Amino acid sequence: MADPTHPLPGPEITVVGVGADGRLDGAAADLVRQAEVLIGGARHLAAAPEVAGQVRRTWPSPLTDGLPALREELRGRRAVALASGDPMLSGIGSTLVRAWGADAVRVLPAVSSVALARARMGWSAEESVVVTLVGRHEARLLREIAPGRRILLLTSGAETPAVVAELLVESGHPDAEVTLLADLGSERETGAARPAAQWLDVPVSDVPALHVLAVQIPVSTGPWRSAWVAGLPDDAFEHDGQLTKRDLRASALARLQPAPGQHLWDVGAGAGSIGVEWMRAHPTCRTTAVEADPTRAARIARNARALGVPDLTVVEGRAPDALAGLPTPDAVFVGGGATRPGVLGACLAALRPGGRLVVHGVTLETEQLLADAYRTHGGELTRLAVETAAPVGGFTGWTPARTVTQWCLER
Repeated sequence: MADPTHPLPGPEITVVGVGADGRLDGAAADLVRQAEVLIGGARHLAAAPEVAGQVRRTWPSPLTDGLPALREELRGRRAVALASGDPMLSGIGSTLVRAWGADAVRVLPAVSSVALARARMGWSAEESVVVTLVGRHEARLLREIAPGRRILLLTSGAETPAVVAELLVESGHPDAEVTLLADLGSERETGAARPAAQWLDVPVSDVPALHVLAVQIPVSTGPWRSAWVAGLPDDAFEHDGQLTKRDLRASALARLQPAPGQHLWDVGAGAGSIGVEWMRAHPTCRTTAVEADPTRAARIARNARALGVPDLTVVEGRAPDALAGLPTPDAVFVGGGATRPGVLGACLAALRPGGRLVVHGVTLETEQLLADAYRTHGGELTRLAVETAAPVGGFTGWTPARTVTQWCLER
């Protein structure tokens, strides 16, 4: 907590949100007039009234690399930045806070495009979800698909409606209604609603640059993979048999305990099912999947895209060497290669306090390794045997899968 006898220093920059109509309220307009340096995109700067002696400049490019020099340039000067709507909604305000710290940035938001879009659609905040595609892969949409789901997509280009439509059609939802809301809050505001399949034929030249997409999934929709409880059907994944099966996957993920913002190593990832489901647990969860086989590594990337987590990182290589230099994990799953010298030790050493490790084994050699690890480190040692009913001639009998030994440990 700050010492009340030592007030916090003033912000180094004020970020002012501007509506699509370019208007500013009294306080924001005063800040813009009084700024020694006014920063923004070319469109925002062109709409701001000229002020004698005021320095105007556009954002550096590339932005992140140019921010340290910009900060030095602005030091000791009254600096104001212009941004669209709410600067903390996938905007420059968030970027500056990450780079310079919250104390250095003051934000005065305008009504966001999300608020305007919800108002136009009649969607409440509680009954809809926002997915940003600004600087991100459009396949992130696929994680959110469920019967009756209402999804607002923040977009970054005129080509996005066609890309989104293609994803919806490929995933079996050609009848999802996609509404394009353009230039929200301005005199030029427009709206157009079509089934997803029809957006495939709309020319990019007919799509306004500034828009939000509202996607309504039918209540009686076809295939969907939005269950965020661990244990998607095995056929949701493309695989060659190297797959942590549904019941075992659910058990492993229950012990790995995905949490927002946390990072998983999926070692010996096979089809990547553990890493994919970890990321589906929350939009901010991250996975690094380590897989030595190049065919399987490519397959992991395809599974991640198809199931709505295209940002999953695939490292092609063999543990433990491939683990060197990876971001520190909050949890580690070892699905293959545990008996390779150094693998288990490297995974244990990498875990931060509170981190979780889960290892599966089906061979006697791996089982012996895990029994030794249990005696040395403690944790939980479990044998998992799953049987499924299947036809036996004219009758039905139980077909057992390989028994799996599972060792889990919390640091």
